[in-house]
Amino acid sequence: MDYRFCPYCGHALKMPSGEKEKSRCSNCYFVHYNNPKACVSAIIQRRNEILFVQRAHEPFKHYWDFPGGFLEAGESPEAGLRREVREELQIEIEIYKLLGAYSDTYGPGGESVLVVYYICKTLSNSFHPREEIADAKWFERRRMPHELAFNHLLAVLADWEKYSKRLLANQSAK
Repeated sequence: MDYRFCPYCGHALKMPSGEKEKSRCSNCYFVHYNNPKACVSAIIQRRNEILFVQRAHEPFKHYWDFPGGFLEAGESPEAGLRREVREELQIEIEIYKLLGAYSDTYGPGGESVLVVYYICKTLSNSFHPREEIADAKWFERRRMPHELAFNHLLAVLADWEKYSKRLLANQSAK
């Protein structure tokens, strides 16, 4: 989000030449850093399927995404992920592995986000999507949805595929 005025003294913020990630107040010297917001998402696996959720609201209403959301202040990524999945699908998860962190933008203002992805499994056999989820479905590895909500999801799926192939290779070598 771009701030035009200092939240402390109300003077205009200026972006120094050559800087694009921070603005300064010439009156009180406050610095606003345009840092990304932290988000978490779960790749919930079941055999060779993963669970996608269809978004019920904008941005990207009716597009497919992974369950997850924004972290709350002071919340660990793992606790935030468990909370978000519980809120969205009313299930508990077991977190196996950190897959990676991916940059993207969110919302009409193009706010910068950093989404941390974990590979997980569900601890229950059924899920119950809440109000913010239009639908939730298991998709096979070869039949992923095409209407993906965010640009970074293709990189997430590619990394998940690499991880899955390495895991299978290691299991067959034993």
